[in-house]
Amino acid sequence: MRIKYFGTAAGEGFPGLFCSCEACERARKAGGKNIRTRSQALIDRALLIDFPADTYMHVLHGGLDLREVKNLLITHSHEDHLYTSDFEYRKFGYAYFDADIEELSPITVYSSNNTGESIERAIKKGKLDKFNAFVWKEAKAFCSFEVDGYTVTPLEADHDKKTRPLMYCVEKDGKKLLYAHDTGQFPESTWQWLSEKRAHFNFVSLDCTTIINESKRNHMGIKCCEETRDRLLEIEAADEKTSFCLHHFSHNGKPIYDELKHIADEKGFLVSYDGAEFKI
Repeated sequence: MRIKYFGTAAGEGFPGLFCSCEACERARKAGGKNIRTRSQALIDRALLIDFPADTYMHVLHGGLDLREVKNLLITHSHEDHLYTSDFEYRKFGYAYFDADIEELSPITVYSSNNTGESIERAIKKGKLDKFNAFVWKEAKAFCSFEVDGYTVTPLEADHDKKTRPLMYCVEKDGKKLLYAHDTGQFPESTWQWLSEKRAHFNFVSLDCTTIINESKRNHMGIKCCEETRDRLLEIEAADEKTSFCLHHFSHNGKPIYDELKHIADEKGFLVSYDGAEFKI
């Protein structure tokens, strides 16, 4: 199993769209891994996680091939994770395929029912189901489902409750990954599931939006990520071989990649950057 991060920033990007703060200016000057687009990741070229407005940039410059994608996991309906306007461009006339429309396989989008309302509105408005472009399926917290050989289990996240946000546990061939974004400190319902199911992860991707600023609600900072790692180790959902990767960063958190890398190394964390790929 592999995970590739195409975008690694929070909603405003890093540097921010209109921002002149010191962190954004340092990122612009340093360039390279310090430039972050909005969050998106791909597991094994098979499961795409989230669909931000920067998806097209990830196609052009990141190596993302949407022609290969058949399944899309959505964490929640905020536009930096779900930009449904671009769904329109999988319709015939905007896109052409080797197969006829009747034979075309739609991209299946999985999300909570609250987030699904946004997806279904886009499908209905664009008649995307009639073009076999997209279909939506509900992902219920703690209810596992099978997708092309992967076992996917949605878990409850601590974020905007109106969206009913989800984290995702993904398992295949004895490898297990936890993708925990956007979330603050995990809800107790999720901790209970992790304990009861005796889940054990090889790779954990943790929300670190606020970086050096302390946060436990809606998003996490490094301190909360450390506490989360400690608890995962305590309940044996992870061990010394588990890789923990910090991901999803805001300029409000201050450090750019070059600065954060030194901090994370000392604390035993990996750090995502646009284009980063890890073997699990």
